[in-house]
Amino acid sequence: MVTTDRNTEEMLARHFEASRPRLLRVAYTMTGSLVEAEDCVQEAWLRLRGLDDPSEVRNLAAWLTTTVSRLALDALNSARVRRERYFGTWLPEPLVEVGAPGPADPADRVTLDESVSMALLVVLELLSPAERTAFVLHDVFGVPFPEIAEVVGRTPAAVRQLASRARRHVEDGRPRTPATHAEQDELVRAFTAACRDGDLPGLIALLDPDVVLRGDGGGKAATLQHIERNAARVAPMMIGHYRAVGTVDILVAEVNGAPGLLARSGDGELSVVAFTVDAGRITAIDLVRNPDKLTKIPNLPGHAPDDPDDPYLGP
Repeated sequence: MVTTDRNTEEMLARHFEASRPRLLRVAYTMTGSLVEAEDCVQEAWLRLRGLDDPSEVRNLAAWLTTTVSRLALDALNSARVRRERYFGTWLPEPLVEVGAPGPADPADRVTLDESVSMALLVVLELLSPAERTAFVLHDVFGVPFPEIAEVVGRTPAAVRQLASRARRHVEDGRPRTPATHAEQDELVRAFTAACRDGDLPGLIALLDPDVVLRGDGGGKAATLQHIERNAARVAPMMIGHYRAVGTVDILVAEVNGAPGLLARSGDGELSVVAFTVDAGRITAIDLVRNPDKLTKIPNLPGHAPDDPDDPYLGP
């Protein structure tokens, strides 16, 4: 066994830390779980350190991406079985950011942008693990097909077909006319006000007629057991849920890169709400209340109702 000298270890550590945010994004987009993504990235670091001679790795960035992708694919295959037995609807673990990112964030946080949107992650759940891997690695992260073939154990031509099939599914599920950040922020605030005031006609006007409502409590928090559709059904359910939960704090937060809601009930339970907006109306509402998926939620900021920049929207 070749002993890695201190200079080589330091070089590997620097390169790995610089690559960590991208590797986390790869693993998170593939699995929909930040916990699993972090495990994959950590295991890749252990494997890198365990190489007899790391200097033989010609392209360290590609090696790390391939290794993390293989680990994420293994995790995804295992998770499929667990999700089939999941209580109620399974939703991805939300990524939540409250306020401006702190100076220590970049090394550990997954960049919040369209590539990790809740709408995309929900669509990716409909794909096979191989299709999801091919699409995520090629279309989102620009990995060449020959490298993806090594991950999924297929030929480059077969991987190209996997990515093409996945792309069609994703395009069918994506908003045709997505909202700007400001437009979605305005819609989220109007949605909250309508729920708070019990304004049923006003809430229905904000929703697409075929809006989809999904809730994930994992059997540990009260929420929907089945997917609901149609604005006339969803709107009164959201008003009733708002009243039943007994919300103490509710504020606008970045949820997977877009304005969403973070709420805390009177008994301290957290809820995260992600929205998909198309053509000026809300087309999907994803409500995550499973406490196992909310362990990474940042601390809520102090409430300053007289501050015009205060993110809280009231009880």
